[in-house]
Amino acid sequence: MSASVKNKVTIYSWRILITTVLLSIWELGVRYKAFDAFYISQPSEIFNDLITLFATGEVFPHIAITMEEALLGLVIGTIAGVTVGFVLGKFEPVAKVLDPIIMALYGIPKLTLGPLFILWFGMGIKSKVFIALISVFFLTFFSAYSGFKNVSPNLINTVKLMGATQGQILRKIIIPSCVPWLLNGLRTSLGAALLGAIVGEYIAANSGLGWMVSNASGMYNTTRVLSTIVILSALMAILNYCVTLLDNRLLKWRVSTE
Repeated sequence: MSASVKNKVTIYSWRILITTVLLSIWELGVRYKAFDAFYISQPSEIFNDLITLFATGEVFPHIAITMEEALLGLVIGTIAGVTVGFVLGKFEPVAKVLDPIIMALYGIPKLTLGPLFILWFGMGIKSKVFIALISVFFLTFFSAYSGFKNVSPNLINTVKLMGATQGQILRKIIIPSCVPWLLNGLRTSLGAALLGAIVGEYIAANSGLGWMVSNASGMYNTTRVLSTIVILSALMAILNYCVTLLDNRLLKWRVSTE
């Protein structure tokens, strides 16, 4: 077994051990009345609730609607953010005019926009998509803009002197240089998109994982709240893993273009 494999096994073993110890303390603490189950439930109850949710299929429509809202917001917000970031990176006068405005808009707490979007677009999917979109837009904009500005002007001038076209410069220089920045922005945008959809559902909805949390909270069902949080964490882990796979593929592509 190689050293890298041993290191990974050790890391995963410690993660499993720490998680097991914490869950055991939690479970035993509730059973022996050290903790109040009304406030924190207990792992065995959460596990049973998860089994019920998936066995009955009750949770799948809620997962589907939340993921639809989050992914639509992610895609549209990413396209808009990258486009505006590249435009401002390319045209310095435009950046000087719009940069303070974008920074001022970025400073507005996104949570406060939720009720406004629901007022404008209703309780349907559109309002949740807009909340997710706004959350994603600024993150991808800053990543794209920073990545574009990070490209060496000397390198661009050199390839221009060698006869490179604007399309070749974009494909061979700018995009590969921006890939790490965009992937970092995408990682944070995933959480922002999911959080945006959840916030919208929590404020006003009749379906979705955010609605499940809101509904369970209203009935003081701590177990269901924590079960839904576990599902959200699992979804986030899956999405993050997908970005990691994309990261590996694109970085290989970037190396091959150099």
